[in-house]
Amino acid sequence: MNTCIFLQNASRRNPDTLALVHGDEKITYRDFYQRALTIGGNLLALGLKAGDRVAFCLSNSPRILETIYGCFAAGLVVVPTNARLHAKEIAYIVTNSGSKVLIHGPEFQSGIVENIGGFACVEHRICLATAEGTSTYETLLNPANQLAAPVDVQQTDPCWLFYTSGTTGKPKGATWNHRTVKIVIMNYLADLYNIQPGEVVVHAAPMSHGSGIIALPAVARGATNVIFENKSFEPKELFALIEKMKVSHIAFLAPTQIIKMLEEYEPGKYDFSSLRAICFGGAPIYVEHLRNAIKAFGPVFTQLYGQGESPITITGMNAAVTAQMAEANDPRIGSTGTIRTDVEARVVDENDNELPPGNAGEVVVRGDIVMAGYWNNPEATAEAMRNGWLHTGDIGAFDENGYLFLLDRAKDMIISGGNNVYPREVEEVIVAHPAVANVVVFGVPHEYWGEAVHAVIECQPGMSVSAKEIIDHCGRNMAGYKKPKSVDFMDKLPVSGYGKVMRKEIRETYWTGHEGRIGGGGPTANKKG
Repeated sequence: MNTCIFLQNASRRNPDTLALVHGDEKITYRDFYQRALTIGGNLLALGLKAGDRVAFCLSNSPRILETIYGCFAAGLVVVPTNARLHAKEIAYIVTNSGSKVLIHGPEFQSGIVENIGGFACVEHRICLATAEGTSTYETLLNPANQLAAPVDVQQTDPCWLFYTSGTTGKPKGATWNHRTVKIVIMNYLADLYNIQPGEVVVHAAPMSHGSGIIALPAVARGATNVIFENKSFEPKELFALIEKMKVSHIAFLAPTQIIKMLEEYEPGKYDFSSLRAICFGGAPIYVEHLRNAIKAFGPVFTQLYGQGESPITITGMNAAVTAQMAEANDPRIGSTGTIRTDVEARVVDENDNELPPGNAGEVVVRGDIVMAGYWNNPEATAEAMRNGWLHTGDIGAFDENGYLFLLDRAKDMIISGGNNVYPREVEEVIVAHPAVANVVVFGVPHEYWGEAVHAVIECQPGMSVSAKEIIDHCGRNMAGYKKPKSVDFMDKLPVSGYGKVMRKEIRETYWTGHEGRIGGGGPTANKKG
């Protein structure tokens, strides 16, 4: 089954329903489907064959979904890149995937030209505007080459390369096939939020990743996809859009975006009564932030936990359950929910033995949702998919009712004096302090303990707090060995293009000059506060 069939069916059921809205641009499902067939046909007319890769680097616009479904229709493999990446990072993904076509916006032209050697595999560059060395996007809309229907494919044929964010080494391309995409669509509708035809879904996060993936079930159900016009995330403009368009579903937000929404929320100023679901993920959200968000925006928050290797689905918790737990002050609100309907997941020790509830270990998963492997990287595939299970690299524990509590990435665990300290545990306590807006915790070098717990804090606007107050606050709420030994402050914690706090980059500044990352030794630490 070619997953473009989901769009075909939506266009048959609701041909005149608006599919894509971006400012003044409005595209119906009939036209969306025809444009996808036309783009797919014109890509094949360039000489591409089934299985060839097509990369894009585009700011949020209807062109993203047109490109994705055009590739699906033609049996090609789409390779999204985050629009916030540097041209050299884009070049790595394009080259690693062997993409023959690169579709990009004019804002990327100069960076691509300056690094053109990194794009040597690209045979055709297609730009949304006239630019030297490129064809225009309009050439993909030549009706003479339109496909009559989506091409036949096997469910195991690849259709999407999702490149990881590269937190350990170079990014790797998780290979999704048509079955993977079908499972993403069906599982989201079954377990997280059952989008209905004609609902209004807004995209305010990068559509190259989470928001664009959740557009897949939205398209399958014939919803109207409203694409936020601003390239930067502006909460007040999003609030106004929700009110104006009667938005029922925000497709995807990172926790950092929810925090920003809370900072700019003004009670009673905007009408949020149309909202039914706000999906969030990509990083854990602190319980204090989630409780405040429910109070401000209503019982609409739907949580998912997954990764590029198992997209949008390992565990989840829908809005109704999340709201019930918040109301009851149930500690499971701090979990990532329960295992999705047709997914297997467990927590294992270092020998892959399953651990009983309450015991922390690595989260592993298997099922049709798991990637086929990393693109052209059999060694990394073998390492990640040992013994038939995808090893996520996340440390977590299930409770007796099957709720998964994530502690941290395995590599982020702090070992201080022989004790394991999970940064998330410490962060949850710190962010509950009324003066704290956001925090990141990690280990820093210590001659005696090996690593010492260190916190970097972003305060609430107009508020301040001392390091001693934070340390004392932690001492009142957790074991002494877990509380920070030192605290620094930043005006704004830096976040990546994926909306995650850049823990690794912040941490690196404290380890400059040290040979290792665990344990003491080496020169005196780069002390900060």
